[in-house]
Amino acid sequence: MRTLILGAGAIGGYMGGRLHQSGADVTFLVRPARREALQRDGLVIKSPKGDTTQQVKTVLGGAEGGPYDLVVLTCKAYDLDSAIEAAAPAVRPGATVVPLLNGMRHLDVLDARFGAANVTGGLARVGVAMSPKGEILHTSPFAAVSFGERDNKPGRPALVELDSAVKKSGLDGGLHGNIIQDLWDKWIMLCTLASMCCLMRGTSGDILEAAEGQALMLETAEECRKVAAAAGCDPGEAGMSTVRAFFSHKGSRFAASMLHDLEKGSMVEADHVVGDMIARARKAGIATPNLRLAYAHMQVYLARRARGGIGKPAL
Repeated sequence: MRTLILGAGAIGGYMGGRLHQSGADVTFLVRPARREALQRDGLVIKSPKGDTTQQVKTVLGGAEGGPYDLVVLTCKAYDLDSAIEAAAPAVRPGATVVPLLNGMRHLDVLDARFGAANVTGGLARVGVAMSPKGEILHTSPFAAVSFGERDNKPGRPALVELDSAVKKSGLDGGLHGNIIQDLWDKWIMLCTLASMCCLMRGTSGDILEAAEGQALMLETAEECRKVAAAAGCDPGEAGMSTVRAFFSHKGSRFAASMLHDLEKGSMVEADHVVGDMIARARKAGIATPNLRLAYAHMQVYLARRARGGIGKPAL
């Protein structure tokens, strides 16, 4: 099986690197500067699960190096349109698209371009970032990738083979029997964490130091749960108890990657992660006061960033 991974950044580089390390046939679709760096320095992963430097296959266009059985998208949501254009030539008839994006809105976009039958569900749970030198820095004790059919049917042969490759590589996760529920479960956690971390400009532990911090975190998680329930994907008491425990752990230094992006003055996935949750809540008649406040904060940040005002005093 031949796999094309769009991007060799944090998620794509880590997943693809581990798959390649275990013998899978992986090619990375990258920009010219990233290709030059990979050819010069190799794909460098630094991780508690073991460091590695590898020479990997790269292409600059989706029409190169194929045909591919799997096309894995690991871009940020705000880069989805350009990612689709880059990957489209690789999505031949019979190829399977595995998106590892946050939230749900990207699925409608991919369905419209490639056809729903060719697009599966997928997500990544891994604490990873790319250093200024292009190294993949894995900092969390976990590294999981999940994927599956969106109609809960048994996985097609390409996903079964990917499941085998994931397990061989040492990654956690693999083929999931209800990937849509898994996507919602992650979205509840991520939307809550990103909203509160960006609004409060602190880690989950910092927020819990505030008198109303824990209450605000749990209220926000409940707003997200109600939206999931309206979509038929309520995580139930067992799922929410895990969420509540996570947002009650004092001293935690964990924060959403969106906070790190915001603090660097970078683009953030506000619309896809928070804005779309609010839009779905509005259609279902669900009030989301905490999410609305956080989203407005992010929109102000994005407006200032667009006009070059980040890092300058407000007038």
